Amino acid sequence: MENNLLKELQETLTERIMVLDGAMGTTIRGYELTEEHARGDRFKENHEDLLNNGDILSLTRPDVIADIHKRFYEAGSDICETNTFSGTVLAQSEFFVEDPRKTGGIKSPEFFQKRVIESQFLKDLTWELNVESVKLAKEQADRVAQNDGRKRYVAGAIGPMTVSLTNVVDADDTAFRPVTFEQVKDAYRHQIDALLSADCDILMVETIFDSLNAKAALVAIKESGTDAPVIISAAVGRGGETMISAQKVEALWNTFAHVNPLAIGLNCSLGPDLMEPFLRDLGNAATTNVSCYPNAGLPNPLAPTGFDLEPSHMHDYIAGFAEEGLLNLAGGCCGNAPEHIAAIAKSVEGKAPRVVPILANV
Repeated sequence: MENNLLKELQETLTERIMVLDGAMGTTIRGYELTEEHARGDRFKENHEDLLNNGDILSLTRPDVIADIHKRFYEAGSDICETNTFSGTVLAQSEFFVEDPRKTGGIKSPEFFQKRVIESQFLKDLTWELNVESVKLAKEQADRVAQNDGRKRYVAGAIGPMTVSLTNVVDADDTAFRPVTFEQVKDAYRHQIDALLSADCDILMVETIFDSLNAKAALVAIKESGTDAPVIISAAVGRGGETMISAQKVEALWNTFAHVNPLAIGLNCSLGPDLMEPFLRDLGNAATTNVSCYPNAGLPNPLAPTGFDLEPSHMHDYIAGFAEEGLLNLAGGCCGNAPEHIAAIAKSVEGKAPRVVPILANV
């Protein structure tokens, strides 16, 4: 079934530019939820605040998450991501396990192994969180598709985690890392297995700021045995480097080309104007589909969404990208509400997708 799905998506991407969704966090802000809403009765006594843990709303406010998916699909999204950006035991531990540094300790592989990786509470919580998040998205995908006759898809969002395998955290011991590759891989594998058990359509390793973390996620996908379509998307800085791991976009493609992803792309970090030259570089290197879902400009705490660009601005930028043949998939990251996605969907309507180059026989 997954091979048929991959073929179906590949064929669609030769016919038109597909539309991704927008920012879950930005859109959640519009519901004016409180800490009490985020906790619900289930996590009422939790010792850490949960309002910034958007993923937990799949369990405590599923009505809100379902409504957000519905709004993005109705705005024109072909693909919506699950509310699982932080759906690993390592990421969720930030909200449920006391930081040892508060009492003079350190975060180390031993801490993460005993308190996080082996925590049955965290394993059960993240499994449920991922499964329920897929269900919420699929229900809305099916409902909206029935209404307008256009098939919708669900991508399991696999975020970058709050720990880095590349970044040096101790200047006196540059070999030290708080986690090991195996621990990161195992945490991703647990999330991936949960997403697949709920029958998500696509696996989306996104907002990559550390290529080694992403490599762990992709190894976990391979070890899972799935042949589900994979999309890989990195966050880049102003110089086109992949944040902590500092790879330029051509190097990023060379790192992950062997995975044969459905698409590779750029998201988050920069507005569309600053992202454009790096999108071009990636398109020149990649021999697969290219995705782009930038922030709505750079952060601005005084703007209603926290970002400057309005739907009309995103329309014009993305339309320009499409007209120049840079895109196969388009959407929006931070600052992009359903109204932005409606404008983006309109901007790519009827425009030809980027032509994927074919490797010459050597």
